[in-house]
Amino acid sequence: MKQLIECVPNFSEGRDMSIIKQITDQIETVEGVKLLDVDPGKATNRTVVTFVGTPDEVVEAAILAMKKAAELIDMSKHKGEHPRFGATDVCPLVPVANITMEETVKYARKLAERAGKEIGYPIYCYENAAFEEKRKNLANVRAGEYEGLPEKLKNPDWKPDFGSSEFNPRTGATAVSARNFLIAYNINLNTTSTRRANAIAFDVREAGRVKREGDKLSGKIAKDKDGNPVRIPGLLKKVKAIGWYIEEYGVAQISMNLTDITVTTIQEAFDAVEKSANKRGIRVTGSELVGLIPLNAMLDAGKYFLKKQQRSLGISETEIIKIAVKSLGLDELKPFNPQERIIEYILNKSSEKKLIDHNLSEFADKTAAEIPAPGGGSISAYMGTLGISLATMVANLSAHKRGWDERWEEFSAYAEKGEELKSKLLKLVDEDTASFNKIMEAVRMPKASETEKKARYTAMQKATKNAIEVPYNIMKLSLESMKIIKTMAQIGLQASVSDAGVGALAVKAAVSGAFLNVKINFSGVDDKNYVRDMLHKAQEIEKETIKQEKEILEIVNEKIG
Repeated sequence: MKQLIECVPNFSEGRDMSIIKQITDQIETVEGVKLLDVDPGKATNRTVVTFVGTPDEVVEAAILAMKKAAELIDMSKHKGEHPRFGATDVCPLVPVANITMEETVKYARKLAERAGKEIGYPIYCYENAAFEEKRKNLANVRAGEYEGLPEKLKNPDWKPDFGSSEFNPRTGATAVSARNFLIAYNINLNTTSTRRANAIAFDVREAGRVKREGDKLSGKIAKDKDGNPVRIPGLLKKVKAIGWYIEEYGVAQISMNLTDITVTTIQEAFDAVEKSANKRGIRVTGSELVGLIPLNAMLDAGKYFLKKQQRSLGISETEIIKIAVKSLGLDELKPFNPQERIIEYILNKSSEKKLIDHNLSEFADKTAAEIPAPGGGSISAYMGTLGISLATMVANLSAHKRGWDERWEEFSAYAEKGEELKSKLLKLVDEDTASFNKIMEAVRMPKASETEKKARYTAMQKATKNAIEVPYNIMKLSLESMKIIKTMAQIGLQASVSDAGVGALAVKAAVSGAFLNVKINFSGVDDKNYVRDMLHKAQEIEKETIKQEKEILEIVNEKIG
């Protein structure tokens, strides 16, 4: 799975959009990165830019943007309401998908080191990327702001982590961090009362509310021995919240910032607000997501509500997201389009239609056309997909069989694994065609000189091995599917046992078909040890698949009678 990082640099320019455009243009030159949002503020004279991509590419785009900002923004002339100390004031990296915070910290420090070397001005690391405790808090790092930098840089305690300790009046300094994903999330109430909405917000937010003497709302604020207000903490960690009235919708909302969704998720925030509201005779009617959200956060929410209903989790990604949207009421105020709100979906948007995006008739027509791809490999992958889909269907039906309620988790686990295999095999439908296209690209490479011939040969060998490994992966995943098919034939819903049998037949065809594609490409590979090894492994997979198919069909035919 592709690793994704979000980068949210804040540039100290919010009035001259030609400058901002030149900076964001640099970001868009990097392949593997997508610019998601540009949010300028005139009063703050600051622009927040959001882009996402693979880690190394995000670091590269950030460096290019910081260089352009250093070239175009003159901090000695900057005025604005927001705290700031540099042309690129802050540059946080945020883990989005398939990457840990520890890994993100390494990329943040890599970014900071490169900026220090290549741009040459002071760079500080804060939050999770900080090298010492006092630098974790951005307020400490930026204390004194731009105007206080000359003195700050003279203090050995505030020597920059990277870059020069000399004050650069044009660029100032930059703070680089790694932090968790922040979600702006509003929950709708069936009331117009801001006061009651605030009471709910105080119940749930981490800061809670101030304690009053006698525990009465009208009592004096209770103080500790140092004279500081005593607070009653709220229910949710890493959550900021306030109640407000939205005239546009005619309802009050709980406006929340979930500053670390690994600590408090959107579904946990929703349930906590619902519980607090109910105690006050108020009902939650829905919610509103502001900005974008990672795919995993939506899938986790959907699965959370499915578990509460004791429903199988082994359904498609689309259906899980639909459950999340309906359960959270994200479409109450306006339509919620996952393709426009989920980061990974935005990144994967393409003008070119994939094979798996075609309907059945289109896919058949494309296969039958006078073009060599899609061919047997893609069809084998799709047969494997259909085979495991049938087993997943049996698992889901079994999870909801009347009288088997106590077994829903058992069958849900099989359905989840089946869904995972289905998704992987579906991807291979397009990957097989892509592997053929890579061979054709290599064939068309120039071969006039010895250097060109060598490059063409290397590309041909690499592309041909890829054309072997894609159908080989189809074989491996298809054989793995047989375990679930066999289990469903043994313990699944009796009325669907024939579906398990058809699934076994489809998977056997997928393995044998993919094996033909493996073998036909062997002649193009000069590495005979590679060929020998792949042939042996593929033969073992086909042998085991044939064995599994026979055993499954015996079980199925015996049950059918």
